[in-house]
Amino acid sequence: MESSEIIVGLDIGTTKIAALVGRKNEFGKLEILGMGKSDSVGVTRGVVSHITPTVQAIQRAVEEAENKAGVEINVVNVGIAGQHIKSLQHRGIRMRNSLDDEISHGDIDALVEDMYKLVMLPGEEIIHVLPQEYIVDNEQGIKDPIGMSGIRLEANFHIITGQIAAAKNIYKCVRKAGLEVAELTLEPLASSEAVLSEEEKEAGVVLVDIGGGTTDIAIFQDGIIRHTAVIPFGGNIITEDIKEGCTIIKKQAELLKVKFGSALASENLENDIVAIPGLRGREPKEISIRNLAHIIQARMEEIIEQVYYEIKNSGYEKKLIAGLVVTGGGSQLRHITQLFEYMTGMDTRIGYPTEHLAAGTEEVASPMYSTGVGLVIKGFELQEKMKARNVSVTTHTRKTKGSFFDKIFAKSKEWFEEDPEA
Repeated sequence: MESSEIIVGLDIGTTKIAALVGRKNEFGKLEILGMGKSDSVGVTRGVVSHITPTVQAIQRAVEEAENKAGVEINVVNVGIAGQHIKSLQHRGIRMRNSLDDEISHGDIDALVEDMYKLVMLPGEEIIHVLPQEYIVDNEQGIKDPIGMSGIRLEANFHIITGQIAAAKNIYKCVRKAGLEVAELTLEPLASSEAVLSEEEKEAGVVLVDIGGGTTDIAIFQDGIIRHTAVIPFGGNIITEDIKEGCTIIKKQAELLKVKFGSALASENLENDIVAIPGLRGREPKEISIRNLAHIIQARMEEIIEQVYYEIKNSGYEKKLIAGLVVTGGGSQLRHITQLFEYMTGMDTRIGYPTEHLAAGTEEVASPMYSTGVGLVIKGFELQEKMKARNVSVTTHTRKTKGSFFDKIFAKSKEWFEEDPEA
């Protein structure tokens, strides 16, 4: 099997680290050849907080994926999330010398490169520069200006920023695990690739990815990304609430949430009771399923309120015909779509990463693997972009070159040369 056919997505989450090995079949669908998973110990709310256990968890997940897929993994596409992620809009302008020369990839790259030079707050850097639409000689609403003639080329950009330290720690963990980073991708962007259709992005849709430590939001309208945000609450905080509200240990609280949890208390019978084994010979503890749902619903309402605030803040609240798509491990709570619909008044569905998957990949068809599948898809997009520009790219030995990807590689190299412990 050629290494260039294979892309590896590494989802470094708060509750799990998952490595997915994928390739495209003859129909252009994604086949997952192997998937490795390990518990995430050193990650808090989407950010690496302890290097050593994170490195060990990455190694375990990658080793399992290697054994299942029968390939050696050297290069991975990694996701980044966390409360530090912010987004802003900016317009770039480039004056060209000649009307005779067509607008080329080089002009677009130069515009994007200029955006990377924007002055950020201390400790922050630009992670993604996403062109939304182009303007050629005051002609607005152009999706792809390549091949056109024009002197004044402008573009509206959606710029995503994050903390340098958070990105540096991800690079450090991956490097210490004996791997290289091909590309760092914002996790809600990866998830949206896995679960949203082009029609939904065109009509206007909100992706809500409920992970363990964070809830990620991405808003699309007219096929363009319009808003991104990260809320520092996820499934783990619900588990903590259950632990404290029912006075039980965390492991039992997580099991209760997964097996009996519901986001709507009114959907549960008053007399449904579950018994939890007592600790060291103590009496079993009886817990009402309805009370459990009350605890979960209170926290879910808080998360949904923050999601709705971000939707209103984006200015696209009235333009989202396709409503909400909820994905991530937290989306598996019973009655969650009903609660979202009740609180936002918008159509809601659960997003499964089966949109681009070939048959026979049931192992990763759960919403909890949306980000991992999306990272593999993003890796193929990067590969195709490089091929289109005749740039050598190999997914297993890093030879990636390219104007606006060079920046990330150069920066990570600087970091590791600076840091003797890396």
